[in-house]
Amino acid sequence: MLSLHDIRILDLSRLLPGPYSSMILADLGCNVVKIEEPQTGDYTRWMPPFIKEESARFLSINRNKKSMTLNLKTEKGREIFFELVKKSDVVLESFRPGTLQRLQIDYQRARKVNPRIIYCSITAYGQTGPYSTKAAHDINILGVGGVLSITGNNTIPGVQIADTTSGLLACIAILTALITREKTQKGQYIDISMLDGVISLLSMHAAEFFATKKSPVPETMPLSGAFACYTVYETGDNKLITLGALELKFWKEFCKTIKREDLISQQFVEDQESLKEILQEIFKQKPLKYWLDTLIDVCTPVNSVEGALSDPQVAHRGMLCDIEHPAAGTISQIRSPLTFSDIPGKIRIPPPLFGEHTKEILMNLGFFPEEIEQFKKQGII
Repeated sequence: MLSLHDIRILDLSRLLPGPYSSMILADLGCNVVKIEEPQTGDYTRWMPPFIKEESARFLSINRNKKSMTLNLKTEKGREIFFELVKKSDVVLESFRPGTLQRLQIDYQRARKVNPRIIYCSITAYGQTGPYSTKAAHDINILGVGGVLSITGNNTIPGVQIADTTSGLLACIAILTALITREKTQKGQYIDISMLDGVISLLSMHAAEFFATKKSPVPETMPLSGAFACYTVYETGDNKLITLGALELKFWKEFCKTIKREDLISQQFVEDQESLKEILQEIFKQKPLKYWLDTLIDVCTPVNSVEGALSDPQVAHRGMLCDIEHPAAGTISQIRSPLTFSDIPGKIRIPPPLFGEHTKEILMNLGFFPEEIEQFKKQGII
């Protein structure tokens, strides 16, 4: 039995941050009910590419959840929501600040019907501050959070850093609140800001600023390609390889292996560009496989997504699995990266169809089929 099997989560969030967070918790055993607006639902449901009319993006972050449609703008919809709150432990949401109050389903109202409820809000800038009511996407947060100034040519990272970081932080916060509740018997409100999360990732960069009073720039950052011992090179077969020989012991081993012990003393020489040119010339003399077989501890390939997913280490760790979906058929998933000695990782149910479990959930609340049919006609579900 999974450790969190008795934890019930109502997930009102959409797109990436919230659903990514609730998927991690669902993988750990939480019973997650995804509450979606009738007609529209989670926006990712309609984003390409599709697998037999099911969005691959939606399928990737919504397994182990149930889906119900519920119109929270109606009085009956709110009544049903609070009935669910009574039986739940956590509400996860990602609306702009003030939306829950306008819908009359905010934490202050919810705690009156369930003092043990935990609310977790994921927003761009948090619930307070001059930006709190502004909308933002990942790129906006990376911009205001300083990340794009240190990526080199203001390159946008290929992974949504602000989105996924906020999802992970929400997981940590929710689990902490659940543990705290065991001691206090009270729930609480969690305010997750995507910007706060990104700022927290700047710890090492901020340390440099605190010490020098100068903002770091990519050209001088040791872990962003400034050093010849820590960057990417092209091999003889026109493939890319990483070199990570930052510590002296690794640099010495590298220089001895390439038969250039004269370079050992040059690791942090001022003219790094000339050293890079020397190493680039060396790497171009042999194909990628030769270097990977020779420089085991300091080099890895620059894999494509396909290459990463088919990498032997990834395969050995069982990071990919196939599951059956009622509409999309056999689909591939990336499993939870959390590996425990005594807690089995398991995909219990596939990503839900739109509103697939609405009737089941409402009947568990005591509503009769005739009432549920009326809810449909009235636009409540």
